[in-house]
Amino acid sequence: MLNLSLGIALMLVLCIIEICLIHFKEKKNVPWREIIFNLNSGHVVLWLGRGIEVWLFDLVLRNFSFHWVGQWNVIVQWIFVLFAWDFCFYWMHRLHHKFAFLWAVHVVHHEGEHFNLSLGIRNSWYSSLTSFPFFAGLAIIGVSTEQFFIIGAFHYFVQFYNHNGFIKAHGFIDWFIVSPSHHKIHHASNVEYRDKNCGGTFTIWDRMFGTYAAEKEGVEMVLGVPSSEPVQENPLLGNNLPFKKYVLKKKIQPIWKGEKRKVHFSEFFISLAGFLVFGLLIFYIYQEDKWGLSNKWILFSQLTFATISIYGLFQQTVWGLISWIVFVVSLYALQIFLFEFDWFLLVLVNLLGIYTILLLFLPTLISKENALFRRV
Repeated sequence: MLNLSLGIALMLVLCIIEICLIHFKEKKNVPWREIIFNLNSGHVVLWLGRGIEVWLFDLVLRNFSFHWVGQWNVIVQWIFVLFAWDFCFYWMHRLHHKFAFLWAVHVVHHEGEHFNLSLGIRNSWYSSLTSFPFFAGLAIIGVSTEQFFIIGAFHYFVQFYNHNGFIKAHGFIDWFIVSPSHHKIHHASNVEYRDKNCGGTFTIWDRMFGTYAAEKEGVEMVLGVPSSEPVQENPLLGNNLPFKKYVLKKKIQPIWKGEKRKVHFSEFFISLAGFLVFGLLIFYIYQEDKWGLSNKWILFSQLTFATISIYGLFQQTVWGLISWIVFVVSLYALQIFLFEFDWFLLVLVNLLGIYTILLLFLPTLISKENALFRRV
């Protein structure tokens, strides 16, 4: 999956460029903790769910399809799928805002309080699984798995772009194409904007079905989800506790506080761990169709464990530091004794090793008192 891994790598590069613009051009503090949660919120678990979604689509296509679309002219097929996919996405997205169980999945995406490209990557572990029923109809009428995957990837990249905080609008194109300005309205929790602009790429569905809203003069947009409880920064809890809150209607109690360390690492330095682990996700995607099931599950477990460790580092806990060291040491062992040689993995593992040495032996350079990228 070389092309797909390159696409994910491009998304990471664009996120980093935007972060630099936030810091150097806009002179604003970078919300490191939120950005790293955005990148690692769904991570490899979401990717596994995406694979299941595509497998289920192909299963329906092979066993329950009428194969109508495949009989049309090829150009007509692709144009139809371009709009039909977005139509299905609109209803999937809108209904995820309406029903408690679906909202418990989708709310993870809306809990981000800063509008930037990394927010476009922030998703629940389960989002692909709850999305599939809304796209199954495309398989029944004969949309091919290739068309579903390629057109879906195109739309998801457009949606990723629509989370950028610098390009607001596109002029007359905004009449039929969703812009970052349109989508920022969707993320606002204000009563005036709530549950509006559910379209993915085209605005026609919002205009047709009464969910379109333009930005109102004098009404400031408040991003995030109104709640008396803090947003979960632990990806394990963040992806699962919403079911307790929104489905079971039970209050979430603070858990897993952890012991504080004497040395406090800067959020920027801890964020480097998040970027390196995201690089490991890119490697996982690159190797997915080359490796056997055992290797994939081992790296899958490593990636999931690493995201929890990063949360522990952000919390300045002993268990976070220990679990991070266990992750890096075990990854070295896997590279030597199990995984086949790969230059990308070799470089990445050694970068993780250097980072861990700095984490252990150079605390004065990475403490809060000497925080990099921190504005007073």
